Amino acid sequence: MNSFEQMAEVIHRRREEPMEGSYTCYLFEKGLDKILKKVGEECAETIIAAKNADKTELIGEINDVFYHLMVMMEFCGVSLDDVTREMDIRADKIGNLKKFHSSDHNT
Repeated sequence: MNSFEQMAEVIHRRREEPMEGSYTCYLFEKGLDKILKKVGEECAETIIAAKNADKTELIGEINDVFYHLMVMMEFCGVSLDDVTREMDIRADKIGNLKKFHSSDHNT
């Protein structure tokens, strides 16, 4: 089991078996709006860490984004397997050029 699978399992257990003082349980209790707010905040902090070229901070912020995305996934019923399947489909398309529709913006 990799780290993502371990984290997904912990998050799932917190939802099924709430634990006093758990931040994950707090997020579930507050609901989707709070979870999405945290996803947005962590994404913004990740952008700033990347802009500031602070690798250590960036790694921490990326992990915060992953965690909050995984809480959102659990709340919305999306599994790591769901995401992995889609990533596999997209990986198969890598290197295939898409034909873009061109339009005449002068008309």
